Amino acid sequence: MAATARWTDRATHRHWLAAEGLDLLEFYRAARLPDGGFGPLDVNGRLASPVADTLITARMTHAYALAAIQGVPGAALLAEHGIEGLRSLLHDDEHGGWFATAPHDGFDDSKQCYIHVFVALGAASALQADIYGASMLLEDALEVLETRFWAADEQAYVESFDRHWGEPADYRGANANMHATELCLELADVLDDNGWRRRALAIAERLIHRHARDNGYRVVEHFDSAWQILADYNADAPHDGFKPYGVTPGHGCEWARLLLHLEAGLHSAGDEAPAWLLDDAIALFDTAMDEGWEADGRPGLVYTVDWHGHTASDRRRHWPHAEASAAAAALAQRTGEARFEIWYRHLWDFIREVYIDDERGSWFQELDGQLGPEAHEGHLKADLYHAYQATLLPRLPLAPTLPVAVERL
Repeated sequence: MAATARWTDRATHRHWLAAEGLDLLEFYRAARLPDGGFGPLDVNGRLASPVADTLITARMTHAYALAAIQGVPGAALLAEHGIEGLRSLLHDDEHGGWFATAPHDGFDDSKQCYIHVFVALGAASALQADIYGASMLLEDALEVLETRFWAADEQAYVESFDRHWGEPADYRGANANMHATELCLELADVLDDNGWRRRALAIAERLIHRHARDNGYRVVEHFDSAWQILADYNADAPHDGFKPYGVTPGHGCEWARLLLHLEAGLHSAGDEAPAWLLDDAIALFDTAMDEGWEADGRPGLVYTVDWHGHTASDRRRHWPHAEASAAAAALAQRTGEARFEIWYRHLWDFIREVYIDDERGSWFQELDGQLGPEAHEGHLKADLYHAYQATLLPRLPLAPTLPVAVERL
């Protein structure tokens, strides 16, 4: 297969991706809460909770800001609604930072790096889209991330605090730092500051070029505050949505793509990009697909594997497939190798047949090992972020990052 035979070079495929993205944006309009922010939708596209969720609100703000940049009618209003919710309802006005949800009886009032990173990401995309209030929100979010979560001596972000900003938790997580890397790459473009790319490189060097490489390019997710690996962390919770036991192949794919964006961004800024960025990206993707795809003999990517590459959680979540497709497209673009294009086509065929819900809209998000709705979480369609980005990224260059690149679509 020649490099020029990529689906992403074909107008019909690009139009199909764009149409799927527009369908997703229309479906998630219903997630808007009248009192502020956004909430999760059920499988039928109706609100599943009246409580605003900060992560969902931040991701919706990011997505609708990208749509506003492209000229989708109504998207700017939804992005502005998200900004307002993040500045008011979801913000801790007394102690600073953001709650995980709007306050309600028994809610979690801790301060999570992962959530703060997405608040900043939504604000950065909204700033590029000229959404009212985005500049102030981004300034506030970066101030918290810089003064509370960034550990300069570790060259990484710490995980969490209690509401009053006491001592940070004795835990360091790869997931929060992965999305912080995504944020840093976007900030480098939106703020025109290459220092953010150098920070992304420092994070990637620790988590990927050191820990993942030393563990056969399996992404190590859990550490203590001294960055000692917690290999048995959550051993009794292999299905956990954010901190599962073992290795998450979807994160291997996600990291692979981010390394390629980092390489391209460094080159675009005139900086030297280390050769390991490409080498590690390829190794991460290959390991993830070798160990995750049909790992239990059934179709699709399993959610997690153990340290021997055996299935730990056989759930088929939608987001690893979205990330794998975007990573395959990025690798095909960067290398021209036919095997990545083959994976890209195979993944989209699978997504089309298994995840896209023609009857009710959006994608099924939480499936079990038999590709049926997962009993506890399969009734929700809470996430626009991963699926929508999967329709955008294959149509874009590796640099600049999303909010700047979509202006050129």
